[in-house]
Amino acid sequence: MALIKAPRGTNDVLPSDSYKWRYVEAVADKTALSAGYKEVRFPTFEETELFARGVGDTTDIVQKEMYTFDDKGGRSMTLRPEGTASAVRLSLENGLLGGALPLKLYYKINVFRYDKPQAGRYREFNQFGMELYGAQSPFADAELIEMAQMFLKNLGINGVYLKINSIGCPVCRARYQEALKEFFASRETELCETCKGRLQRNPMRILDCKSPVCQKIAEDAPKITDFLCDECETHYAAVKNALTAIGTKFEEDPGLVRGLDYYTKTVFELIDEKTGLAVAAGGRYDGLIEELGGKHTPAVGFASGIERLFPLIPDFGTDPVADIYIASMGDNAAQKAFTIADGLRKNGINVETDLMARSVKAQMKYADKIGARYTMVLGDSELETGSADLRNMALGEASKIDISDIEALTTILRS
Repeated sequence: MALIKAPRGTNDVLPSDSYKWRYVEAVADKTALSAGYKEVRFPTFEETELFARGVGDTTDIVQKEMYTFDDKGGRSMTLRPEGTASAVRLSLENGLLGGALPLKLYYKINVFRYDKPQAGRYREFNQFGMELYGAQSPFADAELIEMAQMFLKNLGINGVYLKINSIGCPVCRARYQEALKEFFASRETELCETCKGRLQRNPMRILDCKSPVCQKIAEDAPKITDFLCDECETHYAAVKNALTAIGTKFEEDPGLVRGLDYYTKTVFELIDEKTGLAVAAGGRYDGLIEELGGKHTPAVGFASGIERLFPLIPDFGTDPVADIYIASMGDNAAQKAFTIADGLRKNGINVETDLMARSVKAQMKYADKIGARYTMVLGDSELETGSADLRNMALGEASKIDISDIEALTTILRS
């Protein structure tokens, strides 16, 4: 019978790597909590309409990449392709926006996009995201940008640069869309088939096209910064001033538009210098909460793809090993080893004992393989005297201990 393998574009996390995930997630928690953000968790799938309205029906995500299915009740459901729309839905449904503002949330989720698997891009991947609702201030934009940078710095990641832009509000962007339509219409025959369809519906999506031909054409397209209204221009200038005041360097990129329709005003990306890939990105989305049924509420956020970060992290620390392996000879000794292990675990000590009925020699080989810091062997003699040799594996030294004194043994193992 053929072996069933994981679906293309997905990854297994093996025991040898799981500690790396715990490390990244712990850094994410620490970073978010340091600025007052609270964790939320929401369903893996939502009603399809949430993403069609929230992400935008002209985006590649909605048109090409979503995993959508009808449930047994005939309702259209979609595996979440991103976190912001779900976080907004959660906030509206549970009345969180009626409390103290700004509302600060963060999440660690797996997301799903039917995309071509390649380096740093998977069909199921994981994101750390932070969202801030209720603040129109440009300092809110700057805070989220700084939090994204802080997350990367806390992971020890360097060699990342910041790109920012403003894509304006619906008022000034309407004028810009018309200018783009006029520009790209003159080159329509050269555009890829996807961008030909975007020309009338949402020409700004052409600026985000991955086709080299469309990218080359877009280099000469009008720039959004030439069309900003006074309010958007003032907001953008204030964001840049706030970043400059805290010593954050940035590169302005008037071609940066991001791939989701809900963005307004500030957008940004943090780019890895070596790969050229975005390792964190986000922006302001002042119209999304209203689009999903709430009152007009300013909002800003970012997300970072965790899998892309792994090759950039210099040190994950070490995978915790067993503090002690207790070997045993015979049923009575095995029972005592089990009892001691239980007492030590209740004191927070990592303990392993024999579960395979191996010989003592085989047990000690296993203890060596798992890197146990200490070992102890129990047999009839140790049970009779009530003492055993506790061996420090790194030093090769042994000392007699009272096997009934769990507290004393705990103290030694914590040292």
